[in-house]
Amino acid sequence: MADPTKEPTAVRPLSRREALTIGSAAGVALWLRPLRAAPAQPAPAEALAKLRYLTPNDAFREFNREKPRVDQLPAARLREVGLDRDTWQLEVVADPESNCQVDRPLSKEQGTALDWPGLMQLAEKHAVRFLHVLTCTNMAEPLGMGLWEGVPLREVVWLARPKGNVRRVYYHGYHNEDPKQRFISSLAVGRVLEDPPGELPVILGYKLNGRWLSPANGGPVRMFVPGVYGNKNVKWLERVVLTNDYQANDTYALWNNDVETAMKTQARFIDPPAKAKAGEPFALVGFAQVGMSGLAKVQYAIEPQDVSDWGRDDVAWNDADVLPPPDDWGGGLEGGKLPPVPLQFDATGRPHSWPLRYTIVHWTAVAPGLKPGQYRLACRTIDERGYAQPMPRPFPKSGNNKIHETPLVVES
Repeated sequence: MADPTKEPTAVRPLSRREALTIGSAAGVALWLRPLRAAPAQPAPAEALAKLRYLTPNDAFREFNREKPRVDQLPAARLREVGLDRDTWQLEVVADPESNCQVDRPLSKEQGTALDWPGLMQLAEKHAVRFLHVLTCTNMAEPLGMGLWEGVPLREVVWLARPKGNVRRVYYHGYHNEDPKQRFISSLAVGRVLEDPPGELPVILGYKLNGRWLSPANGGPVRMFVPGVYGNKNVKWLERVVLTNDYQANDTYALWNNDVETAMKTQARFIDPPAKAKAGEPFALVGFAQVGMSGLAKVQYAIEPQDVSDWGRDDVAWNDADVLPPPDDWGGGLEGGKLPPVPLQFDATGRPHSWPLRYTIVHWTAVAPGLKPGQYRLACRTIDERGYAQPMPRPFPKSGNNKIHETPLVVES
């Protein structure tokens, strides 16, 4: 693995002012692939001016394994099965196959299930907002970057009055009443009841970017578990089961995935140039997903086409410029402004730190003019502990963070 402290070659990062004045390099789309509209090729000045941080709700990518798709059910059917705010209910019950003790289960059968007015009553006192990227264990790029709002799950669990023998929380959503389509996930009860220092709460999410969750986004209510991959964020939530079983029952685990892994830090290009002119500098634009270990820097490298190992010590990595918090957050927020007050921000609206863990940041750089030939571009992150991507967790089933590389032809 290359030394992340190695001095870069004499290439300086691109400042925001310079990026906005460069008009000759190949452009970047308005959003990275899952976070953007249809691809376009403006010059960097235009691209960076229009770059938006949050993904519009209808641009989020979602997995839809259901047949028929839940988000395409008629409104009457959604209402009938409880996927309308007027008919939604959530059960919180004891696992009948364990000795878990729950004094007041929230049950549809007993008429005590939590309904929408009950959730909104809890929201008046306990609602929270936070920025968080939605990303998949096995995909190279995130599904979307959003401002999520909801009620901490623990507030609802305590309504059921659990008394003892609770070690894990199982939960699932609506999946067309077909057991084969049911997607189940789980959490240790400690993660639900108490947030580790510096961590965000597990929530029953009902808003994305200030709007009620649509069926396509998992509404009316979905689970949202900060710091991990999207398989924990079950859509169309309808049932929570408290159990004394210590084992995870996650559907995703049965598909040969690590379901307890924290999100990784990684860098990606946004529409990298396929060609460049010899001797002329060109702009690079990308984003970084900030995982559990934070982000210290983003780097890029340009090597001959036959490079086979980006971890070699002789690869010349160059620092890129990580952009500050945006003035316009995008995502359809009114005026591009965040509502008060996301948990990662202070009372003045400033983030406590930057970049924020479990979010994205954009980065830019100016690459030097090169001799004619065929090359490969790559980018990587260095986390706050000094690990260069893909370390310290390179195994794909615990989250994809493979080095992003792409060919480049330099023409005379």
